[in-house]
Amino acid sequence: MSKKVLAILSEYGYWGIELVGPLTKLEEAGYTVEFMTPKGKKAEALPPSYDTTYVDPPLGTCVTTPLAAEMVTAFEATNRLETRRNMSEVVPERPYFSVPDFLRTFEKYFSDLKTVQEELTTEYAALLLVGGSGPIIDMVNNQRVHDIILAFYKKNMPIGAICYGVAPLIFARDFNERKSIIKGKHVTGHCIEYDYHDNTGFLHTDLNMGPPPYTLEYILSDAVGPEGQYHGNFGKETSVIVDYPFITARSLQCAFEFGDQFVNVLDNGLKRYGW
Repeated sequence: MSKKVLAILSEYGYWGIELVGPLTKLEEAGYTVEFMTPKGKKAEALPPSYDTTYVDPPLGTCVTTPLAAEMVTAFEATNRLETRRNMSEVVPERPYFSVPDFLRTFEKYFSDLKTVQEELTTEYAALLLVGGSGPIIDMVNNQRVHDIILAFYKKNMPIGAICYGVAPLIFARDFNERKSIIKGKHVTGHCIEYDYHDNTGFLHTDLNMGPPPYTLEYILSDAVGPEGQYHGNFGKETSVIVDYPFITARSLQCAFEFGDQFVNVLDNGLKRYGW
């Protein structure tokens, strides 16, 4: 089995420990983590994720521990994210129906995609979707991200997602069948109690979205349907759920536990955890 993991990061800001926590655990277990961004721009940690004075409004306390700040700052200083893959150059874009010679163009998209999906799932053992506010802009409703997720899903390979990085799982659907891949599954993700009322912000733009554009808890609950379950675990310090092939984590506090269970899935065949 490959000992490489592909991590997808937003170009509008990722939450530091939501990458560095699982990254550390994976590397300690002998895995190499490589990075990809939607258009090839360098991903950067959101400033609050390495600021030990930042108070998270919903929780009313500082959520960035000195250890997390130290680890994120040290990681950013390595410049490892200078080396990354450009998703827009790797994964084909699904054409508009209005393009000339649509049917041939559409067939080529699926043919090219099949090749890319096979290459990615041969090169990498698992997929990691990193959270933070940035994914709201360039990962959640990104067809290329969806097609990468589907590549690993169709081969029954591990897919890990944390915080707002869980949201793309809802929308990654076969274009013809259009059914949620998490239907009937047990998942976790940012619960409504943790959502901001205002100041959902992003790097490289002055956009203040106010609250998130969707309540992740609600759309996860709808996507899993009555056969599955969303687990918010509000009041519990962490919430990590494994319902293979998915490893989902609620928020930054789960980063190390998330990493531990990710490794457990890869090395020990863990299929169920946290429910």
